[in-house]
This record gives sequence, C-alpha cells and structure tokens, in this order.
Amino acid sequence: MAEAKRVVVVGGGVAGAHVVKALQLDAAVTLIDPKDYFEIPWAMLRSMVEPSFAERSVFDHKDYMHSGRLVKSSAVNATDTHVVTALGEHIPYDYLVIGTGSKFNGPSTKQERLKQFEAEHEKIKNASRILIIGGGPTGVELAAEIKVDFPDKKVIIIHASHRLINFLGEKASQKALDWLVSKKIEVHLNERIDLESLSESNNTYTTSSGMTISADCHFVCVGNRVASSWLQESVFKDSVDKDGHLKVDDCLRLRGKTNVFAVGDIADVKEIKQGFLAERHATVVAGNIKKLILNSKHKLTTYKAASAMGMVSLGRNVAVAQLPFGTIIGCIPGRIKSRGLFVGKTRKGLGLTP
Repeated sequence: MAEAKRVVVVGGGVAGAHVVKALQLDAAVTLIDPKDYFEIPWAMLRSMVEPSFAERSVFDHKDYMHSGRLVKSSAVNATDTHVVTALGEHIPYDYLVIGTGSKFNGPSTKQERLKQFEAEHEKIKNASRILIIGGGPTGVELAAEIKVDFPDKKVIIIHASHRLINFLGEKASQKALDWLVSKKIEVHLNERIDLESLSESNNTYTTSSGMTISADCHFVCVGNRVASSWLQESVFKDSVDKDGHLKVDDCLRLRGKTNVFAVGDIADVKEIKQGFLAERHATVVAGNIKKLILNSKHKLTTYKAASAMGMVSLGRNVAVAQLPFGTIIGCIPGRIKSRGLFVGKTRKGLGLTP
C-alpha cells in the first residue's frame, strides 16, 4: 500500500482548520499552530461582554482533528521540502498549506483564553467610560455589543479615517454611524491616538488634534498585520508582496509552485478578508490537494474572488449589510448574523454539534 502523502498546514485559523478537517482522512496531516485551540474570530467581541458565549466558540483543535498530528509551535522558516518550527523541528511535507492569517497575540491554551474573556468582561462591567480606538468592523461591533448589554455606559470611538468600516461602501458607513449615534455612542473621525502612549494606569487620552478624552479603560481595535514575517527569509520570500500577502494563482497556489498553497487573510486574493471566504478558500485548496494526491485527470478548481459584500453586527438583533442589490440595516440582516454569529454553522462545518 502506498504511503500516505504528507500535508502540512501552518496556522489553525478558519482556513487552516477547515483544510485539516477536509484532508485528515486522505493524507498524513500535520497542523502547526502556537495555540492548542481553535477560535471563531467573529464571535470574540460577543464573548467579551458575555464570557459564556466563548464556551462554544473556543474549542480544542483535537475536537475536530480525529487523526493527524498537532504541533504546538510557531513556524519560523520553510524550504521546498520542510517547515521549521520555533522548537527546532523540521517537518517534511509533500503539500504545504500556509494559513497564518493576521498576527494574534493571545494566549496559547483554551483555558487561558477563556480566562482572558472573563477579565475583559470585568473590565467592561467596572468601567463607566470606555474608549475604543479604531472604527473598523471590530471597533464598531465591540461598541455595539457593549452598548446593547450595558446601555448606561459611555462608549467613545476614535477612528483615523473620515468614515467608519472603510472596507464597505459609504452607505454602509453612514448607516452604521447613524445607528451608533442613535445609541448615544460618541464617534470622532479623522482622529488618532498614539498607541505607544497607551497604558492601563492612565485614564486620559490625547488625540492627534489635541482633544482630551477621559475613559476608565480602552480597547485597541485597529487591524493587525499579516503574519508572514516568518517567510521573509525563506525560499518563498519572493512570493511575499509589499503588504505581506502571498501571491497566489487562480488555484490558490503560490505563483510558480505546484504543491504550496495559501489560504485566508494571507492570500493576495482581491476581496474583503472575511471568515466565510476563508472557508471557501479551504474548500478549494482541500479539493485540489485531493486531486493531486489521486493524480486525477480533472483540472484543479479555480477560485473566483468574491464581490464586495459584508455584514457588520450591531449588537444582538441588528446588522448593517452590503449586498449585491443594495445596502440595508435592521433586524433582517441582524437575524442572519447577529443573533448567533454563525457559531453553530461553523461548529457544524468542523464536524461538531452546533
């Protein structure tokens, strides 16, 4: 019997986890991730105001990995045949899937992550005035979650751009702003705060225009950089673009490579970076690797970049949605996303009970 092909997946985020789930019975799969758990990232903000929510949105990799090997470490280098981990292990591969996404500075164990949510909940509960730095989807959703669960708290958003949630169109930005203002959330656009000046002990914040804001606590909700620095000195360094993304072809392979793929936020696909699209990447890549393992005569599946759609949750019952036919806000998109945040659907997709 032929020896199973070795598939190494670097990064246990949305895309990486779904690739592992799809291939674990067809190959000898190794997942390299510095955490021992998987987290549904779009459920994180709800977990900050309702820590019990994380009991379903954070779970061990082993819960969906019924075969294969988990290496709890970061990748620090790669060759055409091996991935090198921070522990010094050289892990061989026949096929490599890179899904390290954006930088994550959280804890490495599930229990530590759950405790972190408890601590953030206490921080919110004990504060009267809360400053949110960043008005992208994370900042807007966190402000809404806090205001819906704690309506008496003063919530302030500082955003560097002239409009909120820039990744969507102006109509979505305006609808989100109108909703926030209607909930008495204070929004300051075209303002910055020096992140280097932040400290937990200082409750006074000065913006780029000299405005002074007092708050009992703050949350930084600015975008994280793509986690590709470990590839800068590797054999794949020429595949990293100026923004840190990996240049991929229509089949999500690194350009010029036949057995190395990139999925999720790290791939330079020209589309909005969203979780459900990372799942689509995983489906395409897992299917293509199966075809290559089987020496299938069928052509590899190509990936078509998604149109500029997106939803931003505004608490538990409302969301703003940019769809192909228009931009809407209210309980209809809220019913689709905000109530359950697709947690049950994501769990089911990984083979767990919803």
